[in-house]
Order: sequence, then C-alpha cells, then structure tokens
Amino acid sequence: MEYRLQAPFDPEELKKLRAGDTVSISGVIYVARDAAHKRMHETLGRGEALPVDVNGQTIYYMGPSPAREGRVIGSAGPTTASRMDKYTPELLDLGLKGMIGKGKRSQAVKDAMVRNGAVYFAAIGGAGALLSKAITASEVVAYEDLGTEALRKLTVEDFPAIVVIDATGDDLYQKTALS
Repeated sequence: MEYRLQAPFDPEELKKLRAGDTVSISGVIYVARDAAHKRMHETLGRGEALPVDVNGQTIYYMGPSPAREGRVIGSAGPTTASRMDKYTPELLDLGLKGMIGKGKRSQAVKDAMVRNGAVYFAAIGGAGALLSKAITASEVVAYEDLGTEALRKLTVEDFPAIVVIDATGDDLYQKTALS
C-alpha cells in the first residue's frame, strides 16, 4: 500500500502501516545522528529536559552536506540506524513515534517500538541529492557545535520512505534479502 503521512504522525495512522508499505511524508521531522543522540542521553541522565520534546515526533538519522546556493540543504541521505540503537529505546519510551534511516535495528529497539506503537522507515541510501529536494526548510535547534551532527528541525514535503518495521514489530528485512 502507499500512504501519505503528515508529521508529526497520528498514532492511529501508524497502526495501519505494514512492513513493505511505501509512504510520502510531509510536515516537521527532526534530524539527529550519533553525537546528538549521545548528548540527548547525557541530558536525560542528568534529569534535564531535552532541547525538543520528542513525544509524537520523528527523527531522521542523517547528516546533511552543505547547501549549494539557492538550496535549503545539501545532500540528505540516511545514516545507518543501528548506530543509534543504544539510545533509541529511551527516546521511544519518551514518545518518539517514527525513525527514518537505513539498515537493521536491534531487538531492543524493535521491542520498544512495539511497546510504544512506533514505526521505522527506510530512506534510500545513495539518493541524498534526490531526498534533499523534499526538504523545504532546515533549522539547527540544538547542539550547533556538532556541525553536521547538530539537532535540526526539517520541514519536508512528499519525502519518500518505506516502512521497514511496523508498530507490530513486523520486519521487512527479516522477510526479504533487502538487508
């Protein structure tokens, strides 16, 4: 099936998605990679609030290249998601509803996804220039000192992705040889 989704996502809409469905995402999503995830984990460990409320939100694992003249952002291809796996269950338990990246996820992440009704989407690796065309705004919201790994807020329009792990835990990578 093909779905058009508005981010932040309606939890009821996420329940309808199945591994293998294609989606077109519009709205606001956040970008965070390894260093930003580590910093968020440390912030929570100190009992402090995160710089953004992740409840109901989606994080895209990506580090953009510099924007060319006249563009909002440079190449915006996905990063391997498993690098964030040690931090992800904590964010899912805070209400994170979507993640976009590439590659497999750990069992701990899958369990937290099922527990929290979240979905993992894959973006096409190697298509960063194409994906950047779906990004209409980009703003650093925290951790500016991390450069390309800063926490960013993106506005996207018709961002293409595939449901890899749905809210029931069904994993497309386990069904196919795509991994």
